[in-house]
Amino acid sequence: MIARAIKLPEAWAADPDRCARAGVPEEHRRVTAKTDIALAELDRVIAAGARFGRVVADAGYGISAAFRKGLSERALVWAVGIPKTQNVYATAVELLWPRAATGRPRKHPVPSEEPVPAAAMLKGATWRRVSWRRGTKGPLAAEFAALRVRPAEGEQLRSGRHLPGEEVWLVGERRTSGETKYYLANLPAGTPLEELAATIKAALAGRLPGAPVETDRSLCDRWVCEQAHQQLKEELGLGHFEGRSWTGLHRHALMAMIAFGFLQHLRLRERGKKRGRPPRTTAAADPARRPTPTARAVQPRPRPLSVLRD
Repeated sequence: MIARAIKLPEAWAADPDRCARAGVPEEHRRVTAKTDIALAELDRVIAAGARFGRVVADAGYGISAAFRKGLSERALVWAVGIPKTQNVYATAVELLWPRAATGRPRKHPVPSEEPVPAAAMLKGATWRRVSWRRGTKGPLAAEFAALRVRPAEGEQLRSGRHLPGEEVWLVGERRTSGETKYYLANLPAGTPLEELAATIKAALAGRLPGAPVETDRSLCDRWVCEQAHQQLKEELGLGHFEGRSWTGLHRHALMAMIAFGFLQHLRLRERGKKRGRPPRTTAAADPARRPTPTARAVQPRPRPLSVLRD
């Protein structure tokens, strides 16, 4: 948790007197899309020295072609959720320039095929069961399928269709509940299905090296950002602010974030101590037991993010 930008509702942005009473700065008295806020926050934390591997987001952000394009322009690796109705082209699509017998020359090419929804594109794909992490009740697994596609997110034609965009992965996930989810990811073409699934589930990209895996199964299925918000609200009072000022709300959120960072530091330190303690004397009597903590490789403690030091 390193960002706290607020999305101002339209009712507030349209009421300058209300904003003035709450102390909202002039430059923030406007409605800004949450995808634009997210890109601005990424720019801010990168400039502050924060390091991360990949960007993951749900369909509330992934539905925006401008957001995905913004991530690619920043040379970031990303995996985002999309609705099943997101139109995509096959990678073999071509851009044609048909000529009419009369009239002005065509200004835009025409795709050689019609785009189809993501759900239809993966209908005939090969689905395979993949486990991305072990929970307290066994492996967390689902069926996944992936194809290389070109999203219909280019320039819009007079017919309403969009030209194909850059080639990316289309990934489908069939959950045990019967629900099917869809994602786009710009990982390289040779990426294994297991890595695509792990990235989507934020098991590889979202967790700091050495950070503990939650033992409660209800948390194992949550993305890391959702775990952080749940702990900030339930344990550190992030949602308990009852003030009426812009500055007060930001200060309250900042204090909750500092407390969360400090507690995470203690959590990682205690985990390091447990890994380094001597083995029990009863271990030798039972060779079938799992290896002791000292027998496993000790993960290096992550360096604090410079944005927290600042």
